[in-house]
Amino acid sequence: QVTLEESGGGLVQAGGSLRLSCAFSGGTFGNYNMGWFRQTPGKERETVAVISWSGDSTYYADSVKGRATISRDKAKSTVDLQMASLKPEDTAAYYCAADDSFYAGVVPQEYKYWGQGTQVTVSS
Repeated sequence: QVTLEESGGGLVQAGGSLRLSCAFSGGTFGNYNMGWFRQTPGKERETVAVISWSGDSTYYADSVKGRATISRDKAKSTVDLQMASLKPEDTAAYYCAADDSFYAGVVPQEYKYWGQGTQVTVSS
């Protein structure tokens, strides 16, 4: 059973940066597309960034494009999300997800396994 554990959330000032990390276990990491998603109360979960199983392809939501970088480390079985120039509207619970489809999906519904989430709060 694939399990995902996020870390790195917290309180950050606007304009600051943070790095979220997701530890993958219970499967062959290289077979899984990985994604970061976020959700605020009362809103649907939205995609932040996705990286393909090979690492060759990435996708970023328009809202974070140019401010976020997703990366994966095959040796550590981790996927990181580096975000800079944080804004109060980036405040959300951030979730890591995995799926073993051939093509990397860009919507949350295409992901099978989910972590518990980590809260990011950006103060103005």
